[in-house]
Amino acid sequence: MSQRAGTLHADVDLFTEQAASSRRATPPHMTLTPSRKTAGLSLHRPDAACTAAYERFFTDGSASDGYGGAPLSVDGARARLAKDREAWERQGFGLWAIHDHGAPIGACGFAQKPGWPRELTWWLLPAFRGRGIAFAASRAALAHAYDHFRWPTVETYMKDSNRAARALALRLGGVPIDRTVFPDGIARDRFRLPPPPAGAFIPIQP
Repeated sequence: MSQRAGTLHADVDLFTEQAASSRRATPPHMTLTPSRKTAGLSLHRPDAACTAAYERFFTDGSASDGYGGAPLSVDGARARLAKDREAWERQGFGLWAIHDHGAPIGACGFAQKPGWPRELTWWLLPAFRGRGIAFAASRAALAHAYDHFRWPTVETYMKDSNRAARALALRLGGVPIDRTVFPDGIARDRFRLPPPPAGAFIPIQP
C-alpha cells in the first residue's frame, strides 16, 4: 500500500470516529426528520411479495445497468430473490426490501460475494428514482450496521462508469480508501462510509 493510501486510512479512521461522536452527541431536538418525499417508506427482509419488483428490475437491462451486468431471465430474477432471502440465514446480514406504502420498490443493505469485500448496495425501480429514496434507505442501513451489527466500518464500491452510485457514496460522506482490482479483473474505488448523523431514519422491520 502506498504512503498516500496509508494516510487515507488514518484520515478516514479519524473522520469515522468524529462522525460517531457527533452522532452520539446530537441533542434530540436537532435530529433530522423524514421529508415528504420519503414518508411512507420502510425496510423489510425480502419475501415472496418482492417477486414482481425483482422481476421488473433484473429482467430490464436499462433498469439494472450497473448492477450486476446483463439482464436476467425471469427464473434468474427469482433465483436472485431467493439468494437475497437466504443471505440473512447464511451470513446474518443482507439486503432489505424498500417498501413504499407497503409495495416493494427496490432493495438496500449489505452483500458479500465469496472473495469480495462486504459492501453497502442498493437498487431502485426507475419510477422511484430522483426522490432521495436510495439516500434515505442507505442512511437507515448504515445506522443499523453501526448501532445494531456493531460493525467497526462499512464500505461500498462501484465501477467507474456508475456515476450515480459514486455520487450517492459521496453524499453519504464516503471517503475513498483504496483502489482494488476485484475478482472479476475490474479495478474499483473503495469508499469508507461513516455513521450517519443522528436523525429519524426509515424504519427497519424485523
